Amino acid sequence: MGEKTIPILPCRTVQPVLDFYNALGFEVTFRQKSPNPYAVVKRGGIELQFFGLKQYEPAESLSTCYVLTDDVDGLHQAFRAGLKAAYGRVPTRGLPRIGPLKDMSYGVRQFLMTDPGGNCLRIGQPTSEDQHHRPAPKETFSRALHHASLLADSKEDPAAAAKVIDRVLRGEDERPTPVQLLRLLVLRADVAGRLGDEGTAASALAGAAAVRLTAEERESVRDDLERLEELRGSTSATGAS
Repeated sequence: MGEKTIPILPCRTVQPVLDFYNALGFEVTFRQKSPNPYAVVKRGGIELQFFGLKQYEPAESLSTCYVLTDDVDGLHQAFRAGLKAAYGRVPTRGLPRIGPLKDMSYGVRQFLMTDPGGNCLRIGQPTSEDQHHRPAPKETFSRALHHASLLADSKEDPAAAAKVIDRVLRGEDERPTPVQLLRLLVLRADVAGRLGDEGTAASALAGAAAVRLTAEERESVRDDLERLEELRGSTSATGAS
């Protein structure tokens, strides 16, 4: 079987989209200006095609596609480096933007990236043969993390994720473990930053940095600790500017 699927995605103007993918290491293999704007970019086994549409609104776009890879960590690192070189920072909100790398509850390790045309690329590597959603845990804080993570990094609804985390941390009957608290605070800081709520982001980052973990616990939340350092660095850079 020699079939191949190639997404054809909309954008208002082609050039900003091509500049974005050039920064990520893609090559423009085709460009047409008339009769209709059209372009093709390729990087390894990833091929994306774009068409211009004047009345298109990128901020309201629902266009998306999924890219499967066997090196999601490598692509995430390379894309972040390319964006930082091109934009002077790693954009995490607005257009374009790139999200954190996470192990999701449906058997993939993935990140989301949205280009200037509003097209969302979900880039992931399977970690399990079972791609179904895992049931939400019954324990209070694990359940909150499960739902908040899906809202923030699959549905891209940071406001809803923030509500879940705030609600569970306000509870007085139970307290999270240090690992749970660290993960909740890092995610809270992350979504606060995406919402432009710098005060809450700074407070959550300070709280996360103050959580004491054993060496074994630190290894179990390595992704979260890396995200914590990224967010702290981003906050420092914003404050300095």
